[in-house]
Amino acid sequence: MIDPLVPRPIDLPTAIDGELDGAKIIAAPDDPAAWPRWRERLAAWREEARARIDYSGSLYARPELAWTQSCFSVALVWLWDELLYDFEAQRFTPERLLDEGRREFGGFDGVVLWHAYPVIGIDDRNQFDWYRDVPGLAELVASLHGSGVRVFVDYNPWDVGTRREPVDDARAVASIVERLDVDGVFLDTMKEAPAALRAALERVKPGVAFEGESTLPLARIEDHHLSWAQWFADSEVPGVIRTRWFEQRHMLHHTRRWNRDHSAELHSSWLNGTGMLVWEVVFGVWVGWSERDKSLLRTMVDVQRRHGPLLTHGEWTPLAAWSAGLEVVGSRWSHDGRALWALVNRSEETFDGTVSGFQLVVPPRGIAAVEPAGNVVVSEAASPAFPARETRRVPAPRTSARAAPDGMVACPPPPAQTAVFRRRETGTYGEAPYVEEWKPLPPRLHDFVEVERPAGSERYAIGIQREPLTNVTLDEARAHAASMGARLPTEDEWQAAASAGVIERSQPRVWEWTESEHRDGRTRFAILKGGSDHVVTGSDWYVDGGDVRPERSLKLLLAGGTLQRSPSIGFRLAVDLP
Repeated sequence: MIDPLVPRPIDLPTAIDGELDGAKIIAAPDDPAAWPRWRERLAAWREEARARIDYSGSLYARPELAWTQSCFSVALVWLWDELLYDFEAQRFTPERLLDEGRREFGGFDGVVLWHAYPVIGIDDRNQFDWYRDVPGLAELVASLHGSGVRVFVDYNPWDVGTRREPVDDARAVASIVERLDVDGVFLDTMKEAPAALRAALERVKPGVAFEGESTLPLARIEDHHLSWAQWFADSEVPGVIRTRWFEQRHMLHHTRRWNRDHSAELHSSWLNGTGMLVWEVVFGVWVGWSERDKSLLRTMVDVQRRHGPLLTHGEWTPLAAWSAGLEVVGSRWSHDGRALWALVNRSEETFDGTVSGFQLVVPPRGIAAVEPAGNVVVSEAASPAFPARETRRVPAPRTSARAAPDGMVACPPPPAQTAVFRRRETGTYGEAPYVEEWKPLPPRLHDFVEVERPAGSERYAIGIQREPLTNVTLDEARAHAASMGARLPTEDEWQAAASAGVIERSQPRVWEWTESEHRDGRTRFAILKGGSDHVVTGSDWYVDGGDVRPERSLKLLLAGGTLQRSPSIGFRLAVDLP
């Protein structure tokens, strides 16, 4: 049985005498006396590996790709995150996202505009439709560019079951890149891009960068300028990231998506001169950063941006500094008589002492830098507490009738009952499905979970029409119901009525809106009931279809504008009864 809180063997650091070609992090010895020999062996492996694969690194010299080497902080943002999108005005708000990013995280160098997952599969729209159909998206990209921020779109290679494009995926991705004029493509679930994708992009916009989700093979470091350091476990004394050591100009972004303590990733990033991924909302689930971790990142990126060329072209000496008790360790980058020191306090106590001749006071789990001019920069002391965010249900409108109107059936208050969800990364009612877990895998992913729903206290009547109206947004469904002197049923009312056999369903059956909208200030979602006869196959990442039992529920993130409209989502009416 896999312990979800423990790294898998594939994620563990690799010893210096292990198979380094496929390593994520090359482990450091615990004893400083062994570090000089360790560094010698690191250098020897790098030279041997470069010669073995005939590595040139020539693509890193291309001017149009130089930005990747200073892209230290990247935010992954759902297109309809309320920092980026105003639902009432139905417009994007990049200024709000960037202002918050500067204040809290020290600013973003890049943004991944995440789009289709986890809503794709609700109908036959494919991943490219979920970009093409978004009003104002090109203008959003242009606005981000105007603020000096690079923009990535994401490519989902697993999207094989929705409607097919008239061209292959490589040309379809290239068409989106050309249409939106973006700078990079994030390769969802992929380590490396197919050769055809690079060729297609070069035809429409030379110099578009790839960023993969996991460890790159050595041979593909040549043409992939960025990658995620995801699911990377470090040694007790922080080691070196294999890809960064092999090619110092390659940019990585550390990420552990379900962590509430990011200090280990930040320490590794700082000691390796690499970047971080800021991912506060994981597919609709709030996993915000603590004040301490935001302070660490602000300090990091401020120093890294000032000294980027040293980090990419200077002579890098890992573990060049340490305190007597190894509470503090550090790396050094030097060139032409100039040196930058990056130091981390690994302990939970304030460090007050001397490291390599520098007198330092570093807060618990904090970082420090000694810049080439001798200036010492230290992160602020701040709380490591998780910044919890409350998910609130939007109050439902109440619409009363003396008796069940024509076409409706009177029902008693819903009893306590159990709703069933397939466990997805979205969670169910706003809770995080995983906390501090390593990499969620089956049987704790895509399995079924039960949610106990409380009993209601009010009688109601519900519509029994055979064919619910489809292709309407949640707000349009509400407005239509209000025009009929009714409202939408809650998910509990819907389930109770369906379980009692008092509602009828047309063929093909579709998911149905319920009065169950929730918001946490960043994400809006609603609970759909009824299941759907529309099933998209080929991947577990698609929205559920096929199961039409009354207890089945689906948490659907709310897209903006008319993107919520779907032939696979309808609604029916309800009213309150005395």
